Amino acid sequence: MSNPTETVPGIHLWLLLSKASQAMAVYARRSVAEQGLCLSDFSVLEALLHKGPLAVNVLGRKVLLTSGSMTAAVDRLGERGWVERREDGGDRRTRVVHLTAKGRGVIRKLFAAHERDMEQAVAFMNAGERVALADGLRRLGRGLATGNQESGDNGDE
Repeated sequence: MSNPTETVPGIHLWLLLSKASQAMAVYARRSVAEQGLCLSDFSVLEALLHKGPLAVNVLGRKVLLTSGSMTAAVDRLGERGWVERREDGGDRRTRVVHLTAKGRGVIRKLFAAHERDMEQAVAFMNAGERVALADGLRRLGRGLATGNQESGDNGDE
């Protein structure tokens, strides 16, 4: 166990975070692949399940897909009857992606299995460790996003 009064250099934190992120990504991809999907298609379905219908460009930003990759993902999911594109009533130029009833049933089942798999991935961590990690990652993300990392302000006030 590390000495809590020692400072861990930023480069070391970056390496640890990068390796842990890659390991979690491998675990997540494997979990989703076992359900018969690629991670990008799963991400689209999951976002629609939890956020509701979204414009194609908004959905792409949420799941970190380029416009071309987003189009391909929606096409694949549409071919399976899981999503459909509809015109936005207020702006005919905007296409909104909706889950179909079939798609909603599929992603609920897939998400439950993925949630169990990801729980197994962190089962070795106790509740306190999980809370501390989540808090630290949240603070890091907010600090970097708001440019407050130099002042030590975490943007929570």
